[in-house]
Amino acid sequence: MLAPIMEREGWNVSFCEAAVDDLAHPSIRNADLLVVLGGPIGVYETESYPFVTREIALIERRLSEGLPTLGICLGAQLMAKALGSRVYAGHIKEIGWGAISLSEAGAASCLKSLGSEASVLHWHGDTFDLPAAATRLASNGNYENQAFAYDDRALALQFHLEAEPRQLEEWYVGHSVELAAANVSVPELRAATANLANRLAAQADPVFTGWLHQIRPIDPRNRSLTARSS
Repeated sequence: MLAPIMEREGWNVSFCEAAVDDLAHPSIRNADLLVVLGGPIGVYETESYPFVTREIALIERRLSEGLPTLGICLGAQLMAKALGSRVYAGHIKEIGWGAISLSEAGAASCLKSLGSEASVLHWHGDTFDLPAAATRLASNGNYENQAFAYDDRALALQFHLEAEPRQLEEWYVGHSVELAAANVSVPELRAATANLANRLAAQADPVFTGWLHQIRPIDPRNRSLTARSS
């Protein structure tokens, strides 16, 4: 649902695959907005996946220059690493719908439409320490850091507001081994998604819209690029 919102708000959206595309290309390096999505690997697996090092360097440069950046799931972990924080395997794998609580800063941020206690889609096993210069926006009983802001130009979300039921059908297949290992029932997850997805979509739209308004560039040549890490 993220790309349609961006297009509605006047952004031109293009996609790349971080694992194979040239992250130094000007269309990526200098994009007005970079959205870094998720993937089934860890930030610390750079020996197996060397592109992660290049991706972290790209994000680090953007954050240091105040260029708008949005990270979701693995993207949030990459942002934390780029800001000097530790990223590591968590004590529990979160897959499925679960609560988050907004901090005082979160309740005053673009996340406010989620409400003080929101049910969102979690799909991660890793976590991270809050970067020193970042502001915690959300947490839950499993992980203290579920979302953070860096200045007013970067947003990191450990959870998924962008996922839709149709897209998740692909995830159920692509992550079948992970789901089985975590003892997650696909029929139960699908049923929960059917029950909660529409409500989350209504809450997520103002989250992304509000943030896009916040970081909109002065230059009218609105461009954006979404980098997939899988």
